[in-house]
Amino acid sequence: MKKNHLLIVAITTALSSMAFSTTSFADPKVTVENEYVDWRVLSVSHRNDKKTLRAILGNDIAIKASRANKTKPWPEGSIIAKVVWKERTHPNWGAAIVPGAFSTAEAMIKDSKKYASTGGWGYGHWVNGTLEMHPEAKAKTCYGCHQPMKDNDYVYTFSAPMTAKK
Repeated sequence: MKKNHLLIVAITTALSSMAFSTTSFADPKVTVENEYVDWRVLSVSHRNDKKTLRAILGNDIAIKASRANKTKPWPEGSIIAKVVWKERTHPNWGAAIVPGAFSTAEAMIKDSKKYASTGGWGYGHWVNGTLEMHPEAKAKTCYGCHQPMKDNDYVYTFSAPMTAKK
């Protein structure tokens, strides 16, 4: 439990210190309300196989749905961002794994009409502060990996509880 708490603290601290330029979609019909660095945390994850830490963030629509437990399906306009860092051991606290080098920032965008061929989700990643959506062929590869999560609207993330239950 302590290790998970330390991981959340480390990722939240790293997020608050990041600075990126304003983001926008390659498709001018869709825009991001706020920069992903200002979005709130949905969850965190640690990939042992890739030795990475991830903060999973949501735009206001995704956060509201998550907090209301209304994510099956996620509402239209939800954007889920995954910010990824290589893991490293804290230099003064060997028990703590903390973010190291920044790796990537990826996104899933819920638009059931536009992305009907990929389960209602578009996939992309940020490049120099701009969200670039993957072309359909690459998005179908992402969608293929998300098939095991069909019953969770193709999303691997489970929202992390933000308060203790009484």
